[in-house]
Amino acid sequence: MLGIILESGLLGIRFLDVIDIILVAVLLYFLYNFLKGTVAINIFFGIIAIYLLWKLVEVLEMELLSEILGQFIGVGVIALIVVFQPEIRKFLLLLGTSTFARKKRNRFLFWKVDDSGDFSKYIDHIVKACQKMSSSKTGALIVIGRVNELKQTIETGELLDAQISEHLIQNIFFKNSPLHDGAVIIIDDRIQAARCILPVSKHSGQLSDLGLRHRAAVGITEQSDAIAIIVSEQTGAISFSVEGNLSTDLMPAQLKDFLEKEMESK
Repeated sequence: MLGIILESGLLGIRFLDVIDIILVAVLLYFLYNFLKGTVAINIFFGIIAIYLLWKLVEVLEMELLSEILGQFIGVGVIALIVVFQPEIRKFLLLLGTSTFARKKRNRFLFWKVDDSGDFSKYIDHIVKACQKMSSSKTGALIVIGRVNELKQTIETGELLDAQISEHLIQNIFFKNSPLHDGAVIIIDDRIQAARCILPVSKHSGQLSDLGLRHRAAVGITEQSDAIAIIVSEQTGAISFSVEGNLSTDLMPAQLKDFLEKEMESK
């Protein structure tokens, strides 16, 4: 009955108008959660304020101010693409590699298909290497690619294409090794490259107490669907980053559980 009344145009409101308002509210809610905790949230609120002011002056028929704000909104779309470039890139990446899509690819009718390859048997090698490097306070940064193969990042380092090995990882990050600076990139259960240069997160305020390895780990996971593991050279603490979020002070068992969970979702 309510739908019929709304569809009939009572009070000038159609059923589609209600749906439109709900969808906009949901979109704004997801945008807020996506930008929450970043500098971009302040810009987001500023844009919303300007847009609401523009609509208000249109209703009040203030033609000059409405024209100025309208021009600002029109040109501002291009500026927004530049300002929100990292967030837009991350959003599109999440759309293309959503958890829903990954889970669907792992099923055929009623059977769950294991497409994670042989990587699971190498998780212990990575965890044991991190545990020993943590004990000796050997700094390390390991990036594990998933859907995104990180080709541009691999090209910044030394190509290896070697089998994952606990001892090889330790030797790479040994302090006197020429490859210990930078990151190790692992793709499809192979160590593809070492000494790779990673993009540093621009949200430095949230990471001000942490070193360059942690900021680089957050940076690469902001721009890709990769997983980054960090061993601190100062404290020996093990951390990991995924989707731009950082978790610190992990036990080796927690790291293993995290890797198994994330690679299973692949």
